[in-house]
Amino acid sequence: MILTRSLDRGLVGEEAGQLLLRPLERSDAAALAAAYRRNREHLAPWEPTRADEFFTTTGQSAVIQAKLNLYEQGTEVPWVLTTAKGIIGMFTLSGIVRGPFLNANLGYWVDEAWTGKGIASGAVAAVVSMAENELGLHRIQAATLVHNAGSQAVLKRSGFERIGMAPSYLQIAGEWQDHVLFQRILF
Repeated sequence: MILTRSLDRGLVGEEAGQLLLRPLERSDAAALAAAYRRNREHLAPWEPTRADEFFTTTGQSAVIQAKLNLYEQGTEVPWVLTTAKGIIGMFTLSGIVRGPFLNANLGYWVDEAWTGKGIASGAVAAVVSMAENELGLHRIQAATLVHNAGSQAVLKRSGFERIGMAPSYLQIAGEWQDHVLFQRILF
């Protein structure tokens, strides 16, 4: 199964041809911890409250091992978005259900320095393609905080449609917050 994509998204100069969306590996712990530390304030409003341990190599080793265990069980596919300089994002299909549902939940983040360049849209498009063509999924669902206009725009550009509102859906930044729900039917 091929689960790696090169992304260029029309970038020029040093950035062109250097973006790779590839499966998460055990050896990514130090680079992923560095990416999370670099983006700690940027991600804080959009993610669950994280203990300090999460931002360490040891903490990320544990997170990676848990994700790879879920991958082996067939319920999650985690990717990292990389450049020649390191990890700049993470994309995950989680809660994968087979049988008549063939569904997954999409989650993602991109390094603050790379936002607004079409990177998230390109990576989401690649994930959608792999979900349909390599994983055989029928549907992907995503949820964003009500005020996360940037993420909602990424989803809309990637063919997701808004399907509703989920009150107190997830505990983000220490509070139970409402989320807008989106879906993309693949086939």
